[in-house]
Amino acid sequence: VQLQASGGGLVQAGGSLRLSCATSGRTDSTYRMGWFRQAPGKEREFVAAIRWSGRATDYAQSVNGRFTISRDNAKNTVYLQMNSLKPEDTAVYYCALATGFRAYEYWGQETLVTVSS
Repeated sequence: VQLQASGGGLVQAGGSLRLSCATSGRTDSTYRMGWFRQAPGKEREFVAAIRWSGRATDYAQSVNGRFTISRDNAKNTVYLQMNSLKPEDTAVYYCALATGFRAYEYWGQETLVTVSS
């Protein structure tokens, strides 16, 4: 399984970005996909997740109401729409894929999001 993240960039505070994560390979066992981020000097943290079937989503409190995770099963792609961005959202973002209830087994490369004040 390979994950390819894209969509990062530089945006002013209050702006929007959409991240994409395209998956390839043996993705038929995908259970959920998630986005994580790691700011400079901080540990990686959970941002959002979505089940690959059904409508279940989950968000970190810090992004709830501003970020929306969605998926396109036909394209094997998950998206993270980020609105009302804040400087504290600046981080490298990663997408990840889990085939079960436990840990995410597959991770994509980072995409950098920089929010200027």
